[in-house]
Amino acid sequence: MTLEQKPVATTGGKGLALHYKVLIGFVLGTLAGLAVHAFVGDAPWVQYLMTYATRPFGQIFLNLLFMLVVPLMFSALVLGVAELGDIASLGRLGWKTLNYTAVVTFAAVLVGLVCVNILQPGTHMDQSLVQQAMNSAKTGDIVQKGADLKLMDLLVNIVPHNIVGAMADDSKKLGIVFFALMIGIGLVMKPTPGTTAFKNAVQGLFEVSMHLIGLFIRLAPYAVAAFMFNLTAQLGWDVIRSLAWFVVTVLLALSIHGFVVLPLWVRFMGGMTPRRFFTQTQEATLTAFATASSTATLPVTLRVAEEDLGLPRKVSRFVLTVGASANHHGTALFEGITVLFLAQVYGMHMPIATQLMVLVLCILGGIGTAGIPSGSLPVIAMICGIVGVPAEGIGIVLGVNTFLDMCRTALNVTGDLATAVVVSHRSGESDMPDDATLQRLEENAMH
Repeated sequence: MTLEQKPVATTGGKGLALHYKVLIGFVLGTLAGLAVHAFVGDAPWVQYLMTYATRPFGQIFLNLLFMLVVPLMFSALVLGVAELGDIASLGRLGWKTLNYTAVVTFAAVLVGLVCVNILQPGTHMDQSLVQQAMNSAKTGDIVQKGADLKLMDLLVNIVPHNIVGAMADDSKKLGIVFFALMIGIGLVMKPTPGTTAFKNAVQGLFEVSMHLIGLFIRLAPYAVAAFMFNLTAQLGWDVIRSLAWFVVTVLLALSIHGFVVLPLWVRFMGGMTPRRFFTQTQEATLTAFATASSTATLPVTLRVAEEDLGLPRKVSRFVLTVGASANHHGTALFEGITVLFLAQVYGMHMPIATQLMVLVLCILGGIGTAGIPSGSLPVIAMICGIVGVPAEGIGIVLGVNTFLDMCRTALNVTGDLATAVVVSHRSGESDMPDDATLQRLEENAMH
């Protein structure tokens, strides 16, 4: 099972890949909206078009994704924790891999939160116009909702007394995360034929959810065109400048983590010079950027680790296979920035305590990110629901998501290799699992 599997989307081997179609939809929707804003303005037919066509279509697209948030997040986290439990059972190597992955992901999300607090990209957007374009709640209601949000309520709701009720209440969805974590731990602690059958059923739920979202995501080019038309028809060039701030914030955070944090991590924890590391790993990084798929890049990543970096085969296979399922620090960084960006867009003040909650949720979300194009969208929607940010605001960033997805996937793969270097440097041969265990992990990751 692979939670970060992002196959390059094509149309049955014919035509353009999906990410190119999304780009075309982004450009066409933007140009059409700018033309309407410049030459037509608020003509009645424009409002009619947005009210009865583009806006409902975009909302339906988001609803198709959001309705699978609960089954997708539940199944992904259960299976992810079950695999991490397998890591722990392998002894010191597993614990080192788990701990180092948590540390790097924590650092990534922290960098993202610092950047979004300093640059404040969401404050460069006109709140009232964006809310009008997204057809969301009034500014006052949103601000009040954010003000009423209390950390103690979030902490109490972590343990749900009614899991079905938690599924229906956005403010209690953190309980689903806790419930999934407990189920995953239970699967590890009680390996019986019955629990194996249940795990297979959860695997089936995960695969069905991924398949359905894979079908729905084919509407993304049209939805992006609709979103960008709605925004630019009312905001004009303002929205372009606003999204530029968001893109710059994400790229800056990715760059700091990729070119400052990871080199220091490799040098002082892995005993390898950053120059050698980046020189030897550039093939895997570029492949990840081009394919936007860490799983599709896995064969290249393994070859680079063993042949170019000279890492022990057992270490590289174990760490990189697990990393393809759980080490998504680039994705977690993006999720944290997006949640705070949307909070800023809607004029919500998010205190430090709530931001720390977002940090923890993003670390967990990095494990539970679905293996589909734009698979982080449901995770972002869930985090938004927990902290009181309107999830519909995701439509604002949907148009630039494809390019940023390529960038954060490249960081994910680079981080996997950096973790493999650190674990290899700090583990002895006695820490290594046997070949049968490695083969089983590889087979699970490629399912």
